[in-house]
Amino acid sequence: MVAPVVVAAVPSDLAPFLDPVTGVDVEVYDPQDREHVPGGGRDVHVLALPMVAGPWLRRMDEVPGLQGVVLASAGYEHALPHLPAGVEMANAVGVHDTATAEMALTLMLAAQRHLPKHVLSQAAATWDRSAPEGQPWRSLADSTVLVLGYGGIGRALARRLVAAECEVLAVASADRAGDDLVDRVHGSDRLPELLPRVDVLAVCVPLTGATTGLVDAQVLAALPDDALVVNVARGGVVDTEALMAECAAGRLRAALDVTEPEPLPDGHPLWSTPGVLVVPHVGGASPASFPRMGSYLHRQLTAYRDRGRLEHVVATGGAHG
Repeated sequence: MVAPVVVAAVPSDLAPFLDPVTGVDVEVYDPQDREHVPGGGRDVHVLALPMVAGPWLRRMDEVPGLQGVVLASAGYEHALPHLPAGVEMANAVGVHDTATAEMALTLMLAAQRHLPKHVLSQAAATWDRSAPEGQPWRSLADSTVLVLGYGGIGRALARRLVAAECEVLAVASADRAGDDLVDRVHGSDRLPELLPRVDVLAVCVPLTGATTGLVDAQVLAALPDDALVVNVARGGVVDTEALMAECAAGRLRAALDVTEPEPLPDGHPLWSTPGVLVVPHVGGASPASFPRMGSYLHRQLTAYRDRGRLEHVVATGGAHG
């Protein structure tokens, strides 16, 4: 029998969703087991991290022979400080597009249709059909939504927004031709002229040096009164203090799956800022993500077997700042 050319350590939460890969020997590990190193004592070519990264995110340097890491998250900035020198890391491209877009749409609908108020009315056993004091009735249909960051998640969200009868404006780092969902993908340099006409700003960009604080006081000030800011990217993309100031003044509203800081501490003023809806970074927490991650990991292990390296490499240990 020919020995497998690749050894992969796969967490127990993902192993049931991974079909066998010819030429790849899969060692299943318990992400919460702090005593036994993933791989069962063997050198590991590829380490797959679990949906909730767990202790091995910070202990990758203990895995012998490691060459590549596959994250189960689209974001990867949290893993960079722990990536061993020379080890390549790939993020979970496409895995969470569906779940995150679904959460973004949920946040928009909840904020536009006043669902937090109705939930509180139900808890008080009160039949109250009025809009919140000083606020109009709103809808998502016929709204103009600017999707900031038109990658996989942005496109998945745009698809749902088109079905919800919205006008969608797509913005990415550079101007390019449109697709079946939008007429044009605008470059970020056009933000100042686009922002004054939007009802909802949906933030979908990854957190990088270029996007940290991208949605700052100036961007927020360019939005029209009563606009809604939805963030399903990373908290650090939005200036928290500037957003709280706009919402506290009653000029803007926000619906956030991510915050800065995160986790949001008990008693933080963002919790009680008027017009702000906060959920605790659960956009990707969907059963739909597991089979998608299994399929993605299958493709990654096949690529590593065939070419000796992963696809969608976002960083190499020792090569990032």
